[in-house]
Amino acid sequence: MEGCRWSTPVEPEIIEQALSGNWQVILTPNKTVPSAWLPDLEKLDLLCLACGGGQQVPVFAAAGAKVTSFDNSDVQLEKDQLVADQHGLDITTLQGDMADLSAFADQSFDLIFHPVSNVFVPDVLPVWKECYRILKPGGSLLSGFMNPAFFLFDHEHGEKTGELIVKYPLPYSDLESLSEDQLDDQIEANLSLEYSHSLQDQIGGQTQAGFMIADLYEDTWDDESTALNPYMPTFLATRAVKMPS
Repeated sequence: MEGCRWSTPVEPEIIEQALSGNWQVILTPNKTVPSAWLPDLEKLDLLCLACGGGQQVPVFAAAGAKVTSFDNSDVQLEKDQLVADQHGLDITTLQGDMADLSAFADQSFDLIFHPVSNVFVPDVLPVWKECYRILKPGGSLLSGFMNPAFFLFDHEHGEKTGELIVKYPLPYSDLESLSEDQLDDQIEANLSLEYSHSLQDQIGGQTQAGFMIADLYEDTWDDESTALNPYMPTFLATRAVKMPS
């Protein structure tokens, strides 16, 4: 996890800018979240779901939101708290599984911010159902996730040769698709297991949970991360709204 982009806390000047009202956040690697997707954050009850690491959480807190960071990784939560403490920001951190938000009462939050992380859960549908339950009517769920087509390819081969080869059937699962030796190496290195999810589950799962999809955009990665990058967007982001009754 050390050295990973998603585990590197933001620089102090980013927090200073956010304290002055100048800030932006990302759900996917490159594009910033449109300002139209974000309400006035002042005293907004905001859940950062599985996005610890000292990045979005302290930025939101510096911008005025009442932020709770909920993440399965104690290391990521510690980084959120570290940056918050360095700048005198008040946040709440809580460790747990993104598919089980029973720690929160119904209608607890105005906004849920959920960058690319549901790749680490085998079933994404409970995530959407729980998010719907804990959002207040009129609240929004902002989510980033991977295009499932990414998981068709042998990326280890691609890194070595630059050649894209279709290898895996979808839905992809490290448990089913990796060899026994590869899986052992993954576990020994303490790396999270990954799973793909269909667009039916990623987008349709949100509407099935009760959300209205209000907007969507696609994003790329970088050529160093995947040989697929020059050919297609590998990420999507959605803004889903819990409509008032």
